Amino acid sequence: RLCPGKARGAVLSPSAPIPFSTEPHERSRPVYIDHISLLDYRTYALLNLPLSAGGTVFLGSNGVGKTNIVEAIEYAAALSSHRVSHDGPLVRVGAARAYIRTRTVRGSQQTVTEFEVAPGQANRVRINRAAPVRAKEALGIARTVLFSPEDLQLVKGDPAGRRRFVDELAVSLRPVVAGYRSEYERILRQRNSLLKSMQRRARDENALSTLAVWDGQLALMGAQLLSARFRLLQRLLPQLRRAYAGLTDGSKDVGFTYESSVFASMGERSLEHAALMSIKDLKEALLRGFAERRAEEIERGVTLVGPHREDVTLLLGGLPVKHFASHGESWSFALALKLASWFVHVEDDSSPGASPILILDDVFAELDSARRHRLGAMVAAAEQVLITCAVLTDIPEELGEYRLVSVTPGHAEYVPSPGTRGGNAEGSTGETLAKESGETLAENPIAGGDHE
Repeated sequence: RLCPGKARGAVLSPSAPIPFSTEPHERSRPVYIDHISLLDYRTYALLNLPLSAGGTVFLGSNGVGKTNIVEAIEYAAALSSHRVSHDGPLVRVGAARAYIRTRTVRGSQQTVTEFEVAPGQANRVRINRAAPVRAKEALGIARTVLFSPEDLQLVKGDPAGRRRFVDELAVSLRPVVAGYRSEYERILRQRNSLLKSMQRRARDENALSTLAVWDGQLALMGAQLLSARFRLLQRLLPQLRRAYAGLTDGSKDVGFTYESSVFASMGERSLEHAALMSIKDLKEALLRGFAERRAEEIERGVTLVGPHREDVTLLLGGLPVKHFASHGESWSFALALKLASWFVHVEDDSSPGASPILILDDVFAELDSARRHRLGAMVAAAEQVLITCAVLTDIPEELGEYRLVSVTPGHAEYVPSPGTRGGNAEGSTGETLAKESGETLAENPIAGGDHE
């Protein structure tokens, strides 16, 4: 029996082989990850762990590997880690590559993805045991919103982190934005290379002609990216206010301004207007910016105008959070940003299965008691929420029912919490996956990859 605020032991090991979905992107049913397997991933030589919809709490001392598990789930959804900028640290010391296998459930459909993480090589994925393809083919099968201590840099760190947050949220909502973003970055590198070479030959007519071509291409992709940002920020602001007010007593107003390289600083009303601008108008604004700063760009050998030079100034009580907020206020603001992104996803598509998996990594320990209780109430309705913590008493009763996983170095298993009646704890050894699919990840890594 389940009781609010209590964990439960759970046995999630169907005996039948894993069925495969023929419609992995179907969007009309609840979605959650019900199994994760790791091979040579960070501190795990082998981990097989069943999951379920609803709440799951990973409990363990600091440094035992709780974050490694949720990081792998994030990687399978987003193809990146929130902790490192390259894949090398994801592979266990002494191994050549790592493997992540997840099973995503959507109603009666199930999709198995198997990622090969090979530093210095192109990462691959098998979807439902088909031939390996590029990892990006798995984007959209599962989506996550993760908050971790590193996200404090969203409010305290450099503009690049805030730009990345906005752009990645835009991509998650509209995958086509990924193409605009990557093409913009490609053209930007080419234009910067040309500008650097022009430092020695600023009056070269051929170089100026080539620069005009790059101007047009960069302005077009920049306009697409700016349009996506403006539309997203317009939708994000009310959700940010909702999230921050939900976490706090709501006594301070929340907002932000967009610091543009071609427009004046843009507040709420200006962003509403900018969100309605056409691609043509945005492109022309960027071209004017290039023309106005051409001499300076040639002198410095770098592009000074465009989305890559812009920032979002976060405001609390009308003052920049980065310079005036306390540590507690900064932490709550960063958490509110991530909760707001989750709310935007739900608002964008409220049908079952559209809500991302919510991951809260070591969040509750940094909050006072009142904010822990408020956060628990806010996330209790998530289709799947995964939480890491070092002290079980940090978990508020408002979270409701959850399963409890005890994590020790290299190992994780379900345990009952005090007061839970019945239910056998399920271990995390290789036998779990063998029961479910007839094989372990160690026995059958991605085809073509040699386990060393």
